[in-house]
Amino acid sequence: MSISIKQLRQSFWYALRGIGYVFRHEQNFRIEIIIAIVVVFWARWFGVRQYEFIVLLLLIFAVLTLELVNSSLEKFFDVVHPRLKYHVKVAKDIMAGAVLFSAVCAVVVGAVVFSTYISAYLGSF
Repeated sequence: MSISIKQLRQSFWYALRGIGYVFRHEQNFRIEIIIAIVVVFWARWFGVRQYEFIVLLLLIFAVLTLELVNSSLEKFFDVVHPRLKYHVKVAKDIMAGAVLFSAVCAVVVGAVVFSTYISAYLGSF
């Protein structure tokens, strides 16, 4: 049982290529990346506590990961689509709902985390 550096490097390349594909072709993923950058910037700006920052990062990566899974399944379902049209539509809608659900959760948690910092910042004027 040995580790092949060449296979490992190839695996990383395939993964990055997949992420790049989704970035280029999925508007929602690009929007989520921009929002993630803004959230990280705000977290650093307001100096959120370390555990809050970790929670924010976990939520960011959960939303982005679900978007990647959603995009992958959509591409797969597009191949199956002609035979199972209704079921494919339902599956796509469910995955979109999962992404939306996680994004709404992230927004709510972000609002709770940042509300204290924003009110303290605005109170200092």
